[in-house]
Amino acid sequence: MLTRIITTAIFAGFITAFLAALLQFLLVQPLLLQAELYEGGELVHFGASGAGTTAHPELPGFDPLRDGLSVLFTAVIYTGYAFLLVAGIALASEQGHQITPRTGLLWGIAGFVAVQLAPALGLPPELPGAAAADVAARQVWWFGTVAATALGLWLIAFGRSPVIWAAAVLCLAVPQIIGAPHPDTFTGPVPPEIAAHFAARALSVGLASWAILGMLAGYFWNKEA
Repeated sequence: MLTRIITTAIFAGFITAFLAALLQFLLVQPLLLQAELYEGGELVHFGASGAGTTAHPELPGFDPLRDGLSVLFTAVIYTGYAFLLVAGIALASEQGHQITPRTGLLWGIAGFVAVQLAPALGLPPELPGAAAADVAARQVWWFGTVAATALGLWLIAFGRSPVIWAAAVLCLAVPQIIGAPHPDTFTGPVPPEIAAHFAARALSVGLASWAILGMLAGYFWNKEA
């Protein structure tokens, strides 16, 4: 069982990481690089002259070190996600639930909801230079939200009584009721249109990546059988 978990997680995680990195390079990184120009002052949003933005300088091109580290970081992150997802799949399989690429897709979507969508309700993806609350407080809320949401989704999927389902709804709701920590004032050099576009793209790439991860996990889980 342990070998099956490790093999499934490594294969699913690394393949997903490659595809996720490709999506990030195409859709997310250009917005990050543009935001860095605003943060560094090369671009100004509604500057002192009131004339809007300055002329747009060229975005940085391919950087082997930066882009290589980005791919490596993505591989580490999604392999870690894969181990968590496959551990849940293994537990469900032991309880007699069938695991296929199709059901793996549902597992992947659930992982996206727990790890990215639910936390984004309080702490949406942020661009460089955005105002933010204390890092430690945000981390505590983020981890608590992920754990509570994952537990709530598990209880919804495998619960067998209204009491359990009510507890699941409570798990999903409590982190949002408590609320994420936010700064007293919201400031930042990046135009809100870019920030909104970045958040939408980051979550979209996350959904696609988690869906791929879930399908691959279901596929390799069966293959390793």
